[in-house]
Amino acid sequence: MTQSPAKRLTAEARRQAVLDTACRVFSRSSYRGATTAEIAREAGISEPILYRHFGSKRDLYLACLDEAWRAFRAVSEEAVAADPEQSLGAIADAYMAKGRKLRVVDLWIQALNEASDDRVIAAAVRRQIREVRDFFADVIRDGQRRGVVHADRDPDAEAWIFIAAGLLATIDRRLGGLLGDDLARVRTERRRWLLA
Repeated sequence: MTQSPAKRLTAEARRQAVLDTACRVFSRSSYRGATTAEIAREAGISEPILYRHFGSKRDLYLACLDEAWRAFRAVSEEAVAADPEQSLGAIADAYMAKGRKLRVVDLWIQALNEASDDRVIAAAVRRQIREVRDFFADVIRDGQRRGVVHADRDPDAEAWIFIAAGLLATIDRRLGGLLGDDLARVRTERRRWLLA
């Protein structure tokens, strides 16, 4: 019996497959711990093919940061559309439900180690986290316009606190339940504080 030839991917589909693999490998390991050889092997390609799509390991890592934020933003927008009355709570619920599949916060945590030695990574993470803050602040402002979020809450400050809560939830997950029941209580109190 002969095998049918494998379907050849388009350049864009191959790039996306490499990116998906790299995001998984980086989040499982770290920027320094992961190698382009490992990423290429898991993607089923050679390193020269990887470098056709991404000029350097750093370029690939920065693309992973962007991809992780794109995926999280899409999930966040879907959550808000599905439950506009709970907006931030719906985003938090979606983040908690997707767990390890949403790698953006995991990659930020890793990038903090790189930021002290790599100004390019530091600038990219700083830009991205501010973009995330802007997104969440807009969600809060929209909730205030609709009367769902207390009008006297500062959207920018609350967006930073929301990001901090995401970091805390990720730390809790990575350490196997550091907070125990406290995480649920923190989430309940934040919702009580924000929602009108």
